[in-house]
Amino acid sequence: MSARPLHAVLLPPGGPGWPLARLLPAALDGTGPAIMPLDGGLPPARLAALLDALRPGAVQTPGQAERDDPRWRPRQAGPGVEPDIAVVVVTSGSTGQPKGVQLSAAALIASARASVRRIGAGPGARWLACLPAFHIAGLQVLVRSLLAGTEPAPCGQLDPAAVAAHPGAFVSVVPTQLRRLTEAGADLSALAAILLGGAAVPPGLLDAAAAAGGRVVTTYGLSETCGGCVYDGVPLDGVRARIGADGRIRIAGPVLFSGYRLRPEETARAFDDGWFVTSDLGSAGPGGVLEVRGRADDMINTGGAKVAAAAVEAALASCPGVAEVAVIGVPDEEWGQLVTAIVVPADPGRPPELAQLRSHVRDRLGGKAAPRQLRLVASLPLLATGKPDREALRALG
Repeated sequence: MSARPLHAVLLPPGGPGWPLARLLPAALDGTGPAIMPLDGGLPPARLAALLDALRPGAVQTPGQAERDDPRWRPRQAGPGVEPDIAVVVVTSGSTGQPKGVQLSAAALIASARASVRRIGAGPGARWLACLPAFHIAGLQVLVRSLLAGTEPAPCGQLDPAAVAAHPGAFVSVVPTQLRRLTEAGADLSALAAILLGGAAVPPGLLDAAAAAGGRVVTTYGLSETCGGCVYDGVPLDGVRARIGADGRIRIAGPVLFSGYRLRPEETARAFDDGWFVTSDLGSAGPGGVLEVRGRADDMINTGGAKVAAAAVEAALASCPGVAEVAVIGVPDEEWGQLVTAIVVPADPGRPPELAQLRSHVRDRLGGKAAPRQLRLVASLPLLATGKPDREALRALG
């Protein structure tokens, strides 16, 4: 069969990009081109670099077949995609280099069906679209809406009023969004269910959401697994998860991606006997429930010891005076890397001190994990998805 054309789609900046829903049906049923949603608000140089790396055959917007401006074209169009590929999701992973994750229509639909079965979102279910559709979590909201036969409700500014305006709706959020909802006093009982993923869940957030009436389902997944594929530590129907000898989580099942665009060698390295090898470390908790311990590439090598940044972040999140926190490793000649805490203080006038943070972490994780540096910031740099921007964090360190 001949290759299928791939069109990049520039989505409006500052919102979830829900108009992509108008192009998605043809991408899924094969009557239109495969689509590669991109953030239309990216700086021109960054957007040009993405287009040159991934080389779509055309660039369009949801309301325009093709952009005539030559600045929005890759210098050289690449080949099409395999006929079963419906969407290419762009992710930078941990390296900052753009990768095109090729997702088949079958994988996207299998993921969406398994998700709605697990949470009871049947025909007619309404979804709030408050995550960018150029990322997998936002895109899957659109796929689930198609299966339900409903229009997604654009809700880029998710706040208590938006929640109240859509009683009985389902929503997918990241921890930052859920925390802001609870702090704003939203009545989360108005929502049928809240899918929570994309980043580690801070201590106390689930309790706060439950106190506000929320039914929260924690999710784990990646672009390569069509988004969340493990709910509350239990794989969705048809999905299998296990921990390899290296401690990394491996995923198998119908939700897996079909490879990275124009990167056959990297695609081959991503699989081990049919299992997708993630960059996340995990363990089996009580009853075999999957527990995610953080990214393998977020391990900090300090003084000969390996410290999980995610574990230190979780410990510091419960420290008095800390509103938000991220942890990175900063190069150091003596220690190799210094555990560095980047903290948003709860009270800028009385920020926590390094000695306080060190004592708090030492009591919970031991001395090696205690931060040796502290950076105070007004806010953490975030990606469009609401996840911490690791590249920007390293620049702060």
